[in-house]
Amino acid sequence: MQDCYIDVCSPEVLSLFEDNFDYQHLRRHFVKGVLVDDIMGYKVFTHEIGSSYAARVDNFRSYDTVSKDIIQRWTYPYVPDISFSGNRPLKLGRQGVYRACDVVQSRSADVGSSTVIGYGTKIGSGDRILNSVVGNGCSIGSNVVIEGSYIWNDVTIEDGCEIRNAIVCDGVKIRAGAVVQPGVVLSFKVVVGRDSVVPAYSKVSLLQQPTTEDSDEELEYADSSSAGRLSALNLEMESKASELGPDGAGYIWEVCEGVHDEEWKHSVAPIPKDKLAEITQAMDDDDLEDESVVPTSGELKSDADSINTDVNDPGDEYGYFEREVEGTFLRAVEEGIKVEHGILEIKSLRLSYNMESADCAGAIFYSMMKRAVDTPHGSAGELNKNAASIIAKWKGLLGFCVKQTDEQIEVIMKFEEMCQETAKELGPLFAQILHVLYEQDVVQEDAILRWAEEKAGADEADKVYLQQCEAFIQWLKEASEEEDDDDEEDD
Repeated sequence: MQDCYIDVCSPEVLSLFEDNFDYQHLRRHFVKGVLVDDIMGYKVFTHEIGSSYAARVDNFRSYDTVSKDIIQRWTYPYVPDISFSGNRPLKLGRQGVYRACDVVQSRSADVGSSTVIGYGTKIGSGDRILNSVVGNGCSIGSNVVIEGSYIWNDVTIEDGCEIRNAIVCDGVKIRAGAVVQPGVVLSFKVVVGRDSVVPAYSKVSLLQQPTTEDSDEELEYADSSSAGRLSALNLEMESKASELGPDGAGYIWEVCEGVHDEEWKHSVAPIPKDKLAEITQAMDDDDLEDESVVPTSGELKSDADSINTDVNDPGDEYGYFEREVEGTFLRAVEEGIKVEHGILEIKSLRLSYNMESADCAGAIFYSMMKRAVDTPHGSAGELNKNAASIIAKWKGLLGFCVKQTDEQIEVIMKFEEMCQETAKELGPLFAQILHVLYEQDVVQEDAILRWAEEKAGADEADKVYLQQCEAFIQWLKEASEEEDDDDEEDD
């Protein structure tokens, strides 16, 4: 059970706060005071919800948590692909990617899972956008990396920028080569200069930070007139004093003394490993007091919980790579993308995940066979036709990864694995589909014979598909011997 931090108060609460001026926090002070007051007999009731969703956003971490819950559809029907409260619904694609219908995206751009792309946004070549939200009317240049961030509306990001776990408000411009480090918040219309680095957990605004000498009246006036000051701001003058480079505009606000070490608590950035270790140690020592080292709302995440969570686990990394390849292949099939364009996208994924050609070949073939199984069929013969048709049409996509014998053997072994685990109805068709791969020049004779030799020494339980292919393999061996005899006669 989780506290959603929503409180419904009776009118008496206001008078109690007025009478007890030392109450600073609703949960720590007020609730505790009410519960220990036996004279007045006040009560606090709780309501448990089962099928609904409720949460309070009171800091950047809880904003991040609730946003991810919306993207992952825990708040259904209040999700991006359904119209409510006047919003424009987006189209939900594979891997939890929401995309507006008029988004302009380069084919070489990689938009990963749990990402939202708004209307009128343009995404350049070589971009990598993962686990992020990009609003309406944004322009993103080439070779930009955006991870775990929230890009609001009408934002311009030029070539070669890196933005990780940050919030970028409306109208911000980030010039070429700039780096926005985790935990940064860029306020409205800030300009980050070329090749500038915005330090982690910085808060940047076009308005200068109020000084400690400012009176309450001055601060109130500043708040009420801030919109007018933003519109009338002379960016040329601001850039001279800017800490964001010579062509930047904005001020990095200083954190109050004693608060800097607490910035990570209420940030969209993952919790630093050293802080997570401190929390764990405190819990082990039973010295962790309620809300003393955790935010009032929002879940904690370690550095390892970001999109690269399993980067040190090769098996999990390959699984994620395989899902990305499958999504790319299915999109190529549905949208009629040419084979050569599909090859470029697969190459981009391979480089992004630092995979070998054999890994790439296995992932592509898995996607092809899964498509064959998912295509409606009423018999094994129809399934065989589905597989043969897909192989014939997309052999060029698979072919660029299987130029070497080892890579072709990887395809055969991947097929064998599929028949044993995920697509068992392909099992009886193993020999027939292997023959199709041979006829379409996807796998060569040497690869099949080497696979057969390796399998010959395996346990009987692992020879099921080898035995199914005995006639085909025998035919290949005889054909090979005949060719050798012909060569000797010619000599």
